Amino acid sequence: MATTSKTTHRVSATLNLPAKVPALITYAEGIVTNMTGNASFPNPSPALTIISAAITALQAAETATLARTKGAATTRNERRTDLVALLQQLRTSVQTTADGNAANAPSIIQSAGMAVRKTPARKPRVFSLKAGAVSGTVKIVAPAAARRASYEWQYSVDGGKTWTALPGTLQAKTSVSGLTAGSTVEVKYQALTRTGEGNWSAPISMLVQ
Repeated sequence: MATTSKTTHRVSATLNLPAKVPALITYAEGIVTNMTGNASFPNPSPALTIISAAITALQAAETATLARTKGAATTRNERRTDLVALLQQLRTSVQTTADGNAANAPSIIQSAGMAVRKTPARKPRVFSLKAGAVSGTVKIVAPAAARRASYEWQYSVDGGKTWTALPGTLQAKTSVSGLTAGSTVEVKYQALTRTGEGNWSAPISMLVQ
């Protein structure tokens, strides 16, 4: 048996910036097109006019570079850096809007012409028991109560009539050994944090192996 704590997952806006300048220009133009008149972004930051100006400046610098104008490559690289910085700022603005409407975050991000990246989901923390490597041993894991917390543990082998305390821990896990294979063990825990003592959990049980 196990009890589960809740987890939340954030959807993030990400920029898939092309390495080559012509592709970057096309990519940036696509973002401007998508965000122009977009109801989700009435006041994007930086303003789209600023982004468009940076795109135009990069286009001119790229043209000069292709014409082998002296010093043009250096200027082109500077203009590219300028545009990327502005797009990164714009991504932050899009992320802020998406965070304000988590239910629709993916569609909001995509409507801006940006990609959606889901933060890798961690497995939910659970209060659970599992057999240890040695017969008669049970490993115990509980949800973490806080960054700084301690935990008290108790187990029962008589259906909850009597409880035996295990040593307290600073981590949300411990183990109990010396149990009889084939018997049933019940375990409960209590978290202690800076705000005080938590309630004892409902006990969970398993058949000892």
